[in-house]
Amino acid sequence: MKKCLSLLLAALMLAAVLTGCGGNPSTEETDTPADTGTEQAAQTNWNVSSVTGTGTELKFRTGGDQGTYYGFGSVLAQAITTNGNGTKVTAVVSNGSQDNIEQMQMNVAQLGFVQSDVMSYAYNGERLFEGFPYADFSTVAALYMEQVQIVTCDPDIKSVADLEGKTVSIGASGSGVYYNALDILAAYDLTEDDINAQYQDFGASADALQDGKIDAAFVVAGAPTVAITTLATAKDTYLVGLDDEHIAKLQESSPYYEEYIIPEGTYEGVPETKTVAVVATVIARDDVSEDDVYNICYTIFENMDNLAHDKAGELDVEFATGVTAVPYHAGAAKYFAEKGFDVPTK
Repeated sequence: MKKCLSLLLAALMLAAVLTGCGGNPSTEETDTPADTGTEQAAQTNWNVSSVTGTGTELKFRTGGDQGTYYGFGSVLAQAITTNGNGTKVTAVVSNGSQDNIEQMQMNVAQLGFVQSDVMSYAYNGERLFEGFPYADFSTVAALYMEQVQIVTCDPDIKSVADLEGKTVSIGASGSGVYYNALDILAAYDLTEDDINAQYQDFGASADALQDGKIDAAFVVAGAPTVAITTLATAKDTYLVGLDDEHIAKLQESSPYYEEYIIPEGTYEGVPETKTVAVVATVIARDDVSEDDVYNICYTIFENMDNLAHDKAGELDVEFATGVTAVPYHAGAAKYFAEKGFDVPTK
């Protein structure tokens, strides 16, 4: 009897594994949203482009595994690979915007998620890329706003000014969060030297907050962000808001920031919070096939209702065409022209 029960359990486990592995077998790194996307692709009617992709695997650098870039990027990669008519995309964990651009420069990756400010730095050889411009990439689409979220578990930290002298995570090496943090601090007349700076990704920052090892952390990602959601379910969590005076001061020196309200209830027990945001943008190397980039845009924007991620609800073709800092890839321009939008190209 025990032997029969063991065989039955083994068969059930094998069936579960086979079910979970359906879809694209070449995807190296996925998380729950990507698996959900695979199941949904099999259950819904997807619009598929008539353009045939190259079949070449395109590495898509995203972000940390607890950030929105990776969660949403995995969903997009799975959808494109399953429904992109020969266009193949694999989402890969990374250290964020700067790292993604550098990996694309080395042709380790062909696609990347980036903050709009960071891609401008690269294209113009500023800040993170001062003296080392990289311009052999183009815009694919702007997808959504990503908020500067200043997270703490200390109820006495109510303003950015209260961060002085505190231990604060200001982003992983290779991310755009570092410069966002410096910009915000500067608006409050603070510098990196006025805090005990730590350089951690979103997951490590959340763990450090939960363990009481840091006082606050800067997280720049689309809300809700997995790391903060997880933290808020385990410990009282607060978002530090920005006031109108300091937002105006910030925008004077850095006009790419836009005011943004994070709604009440985005995180458990956290009230409405005013902050600023930049634009989460997908870019591609210039040598990526026009047909593949066309299929990427087509699959995303013709199937917005089929994408199993919260950020899919923020997708909008007009918003996608609003990038001005870096010209668009020819494949993206072809798709957006069909939708009635002309975008600049090289």
